[in-house]
Amino acid sequence: MGLLRSEAMKYGMLVLPVQDARRYIDKIGKDTNIQFEDMNAREMRRPYRKHIQRIDEMERILRFMFDEIGRIEDTHIQQNKVEEFLAADGTYKLDVVEAELAQLYQQFMKFKENNAVLVSDRNAAVEESEVISVALKILGSGSGAGGNDLTRPILGEDALAERRLGYVAGVVPKSDEMRFARALWRASRGNTFTQFSPIQDRVVDPKTGSVVEKSVFVVYFQGAVGSMKDRIIKVCSAFGVNQYAWPASPEAARQRDTVLRQQLKEKERALSAYSDLMRTEARDLVTPSNGNPTGNSKIEDWRLFCIKEKSIYTILNQCEEGMALRVNVWYPASEESKIQMLLKEACKGDVQGQGAFLNPDRGTPRSTPPTYIRTNEYTEPWQEVIDTYGIPRYQEANPALLTVVTFPFIFGMMYGDVGHGSMLLLAGLWLVMKGDTLKFSVPQAYAARYLVFSLGIFATFAGFMYNDFFSIGLPLMDSRFEDDGSGTWKPTFDTQNTGGPGPYPFGLDWAWKGASNELLFVNSLKMKLSVLFGVVQMTVGLILRWSNAIYDKNITDFIFECIPMMVFMICFFGWMDWMILYKWVNPIDNPPSIINSLICMAMGQQDNNPLWPGSVQLAKQLMVYTVVAVPFMLFPKPFILLFQHKQAEKNSSGHVLLADEEQAASAGHGGGHGHGEEFEFGEVFIHQIIETIEYVLGTVSHTASYLRIWALSLAHQQLSVVFFEKTFNMGLEMSFPANGIMLYFMFAAWFGVTLGVLLGMDVLECFLHTLRLHWVEFQSKFYKAGGEKFAPFSIRKLIDSSGAE
Repeated sequence: MGLLRSEAMKYGMLVLPVQDARRYIDKIGKDTNIQFEDMNAREMRRPYRKHIQRIDEMERILRFMFDEIGRIEDTHIQQNKVEEFLAADGTYKLDVVEAELAQLYQQFMKFKENNAVLVSDRNAAVEESEVISVALKILGSGSGAGGNDLTRPILGEDALAERRLGYVAGVVPKSDEMRFARALWRASRGNTFTQFSPIQDRVVDPKTGSVVEKSVFVVYFQGAVGSMKDRIIKVCSAFGVNQYAWPASPEAARQRDTVLRQQLKEKERALSAYSDLMRTEARDLVTPSNGNPTGNSKIEDWRLFCIKEKSIYTILNQCEEGMALRVNVWYPASEESKIQMLLKEACKGDVQGQGAFLNPDRGTPRSTPPTYIRTNEYTEPWQEVIDTYGIPRYQEANPALLTVVTFPFIFGMMYGDVGHGSMLLLAGLWLVMKGDTLKFSVPQAYAARYLVFSLGIFATFAGFMYNDFFSIGLPLMDSRFEDDGSGTWKPTFDTQNTGGPGPYPFGLDWAWKGASNELLFVNSLKMKLSVLFGVVQMTVGLILRWSNAIYDKNITDFIFECIPMMVFMICFFGWMDWMILYKWVNPIDNPPSIINSLICMAMGQQDNNPLWPGSVQLAKQLMVYTVVAVPFMLFPKPFILLFQHKQAEKNSSGHVLLADEEQAASAGHGGGHGHGEEFEFGEVFIHQIIETIEYVLGTVSHTASYLRIWALSLAHQQLSVVFFEKTFNMGLEMSFPANGIMLYFMFAAWFGVTLGVLLGMDVLECFLHTLRLHWVEFQSKFYKAGGEKFAPFSIRKLIDSSGAE
């Protein structure tokens, strides 16, 4: 899997024939892992920019067409068939696809314009029909001598026109009703009456295609003509409302209503015919193409084709021009023969016989080698956890090797519960089984499916070790305690290790559940387990620091940093772990307090309660080694680097940094590579002081920090107890038949709070604390990060990450 260290990388120059460069880059992007350097970064020459601009325009057209097709009912675009697209990709040509898209764009634009006209006409017919319907309700069906004829004067035949009833009618958006009414009131100084009636029929905005809620309004005022009507019309124009003629009589309203109903039927038929035409045109785009009958819809294949072509021409823009295109590349050393073979096979398709070739180790790299760590579907999320903190440096020990196991294990120690762990396990199992359907719809869940599955496995395992099932003990085997009849539980196993029966064989004895001293015993057990595994993990971190020094052949770091750090860790904290284990397996009548023993050891005081005869003298000797290790970490390295610097000045005319000196200069000058930097002994010495203090104090605080494992486990267990007692127990304590009924409600309450708190918030909390223990307590012992991630040109990854539109 290549998890311990990144793969060895090689630097070379790739030479491509100009006339066939696109085809070679296409094959490289599909079948190899090659990272390209931008050869034109300084001059910003982009010889293929016009191709990029053409593809940008094609993508714009595709976005427009996806939008339009999405509005058509009963159409579905088939997507997410990446493998089928890559297999049939050769059937598409840029010029052909571009021409088809341009033609379809013009056609769809005409369709859209025609649709806007049809929708506007239909909306006008609907709105005027609604106005006439409101008029019929208001005017009634009166006829004959005057009836409800609005053309008659209010005060008789001889009245002036100014005394007649004036009216303005139209349609206004429902959201503007109140503002429109206030504007009319102010413009007329309160001399108008406005009536609104909501439109029941569907009115569609011709531009956006969304449904708009509108209302019919009628404004009544005194005076059929004059300034009042002009002011009202100005307000209507300001709001952009649609005005329609208000019928003067019921007979005129009925006649107009008949005409409008006929017009509306015609508009509906025209829109229906247009929809059928659009659906027919879209059907060809949403069905697979002839060259890929089992793949995506044709329009989706075009979208993926544009992504692929754009990425290819982006790579070609990074190449230097000449008789041939040249570009510097990084690639895994293990794949060199595969790359050479691929270029040789691709050359057979070159009609002019001028193929591409790779020159290994050609030129001086412009940067440090990128870090390439090969992963699979299971290890990839764990590598992402590490990369989020920082990319490993080239050939540096990779924490993901151990994180694959230690992360879910420590999470399980925090979250250990058979019930909750099993629910988390089932959630992870569901994600794994539904992985293919989640790959494009919920890519985050797809990427984390194995991570969640692993957390569930270890949480369930730790739950069996804690013997905790939703805060209830599981009597999997016979208890090693029995009640003597007086309420006192006595052990039935050999507590003195004299050869009698052994203790509970697996995990915690279920008899501890509900005991008066349960919390005291379980807390002590989990606290010691936290410290034990914490020291073990930090020690493994130091071992990885050793491996880095050995791999880099850095003798100074190995002797004067790695060894003293390990001595400091083992002689004090390793001794603490040894005392814990010794007390567990050796019966002691008057066992000493480990904390008191460590205080006596550190302060040089006399410990009057030893673990065994001679343990106090051994502890004093180990403390001496612990103290001596500190100056070994602090003083030798800066002086050795100073000596190496002076020797290098004597042996060379120029200033050349040795490996150790370069590392020190890099650390002393903020992470530069050291070349051309002046050696400053003061800065190097101060940096070493900081490193030593940080390690000594950090080791103490980091050991204490691992107690968060115990704290999170205690919090989870106590929350589980409280939720169980406040739900199920309350229901069981009721009398029959109320208890049977209440249990249904109590179960719903318990399940809801379990999902929300213990399977939601607590999972996230335990995950974040486990993440902190790995990033800070574990990785700080050896991991410098600061690398550059290997980013090969991969068409498949580009298409996968593009997602569906």
